[in-house]
Amino acid sequence: MVRRFLLAVVLSGVPSTVHALVAGDDLLRATRAAGSLAGGGVRSGVVVHLAVSAFWAFVLTRLRVRGVVGGAAAGLVIAALDLEVIGRHNTQIRALPRVPQWLDHVAFGVLVAARLPRSTRVDGREAG
Repeated sequence: MVRRFLLAVVLSGVPSTVHALVAGDDLLRATRAAGSLAGGGVRSGVVVHLAVSAFWAFVLTRLRVRGVVGGAAAGLVIAALDLEVIGRHNTQIRALPRVPQWLDHVAFGVLVAARLPRSTRVDGREAG
């Protein structure tokens, strides 16, 4: 479970990382923006990113969001909340390129939801 979570956290940043590389932007810009929610800096950004990702992974798991489509839809909802509701009050988050950030969130939702089992077994029986 922890390994799957860390994989989702790392790989979901691919869209914004590729965009930053192509655009010649600072690769740690989004990390610093996340860190600005908790005092600033890269270290704070890593902590904030891990905490927020853990929260959303827990939510998706509890809601039993499954599959690529379900994960993508959940990622869009998470992006709307993270970037447009909460992030709109933070100048550093607001300044991030929108599309790559939204794609990161969609990727996170897909990576978390696509890896959930289709059914949960309890005491040798399929849970309903």
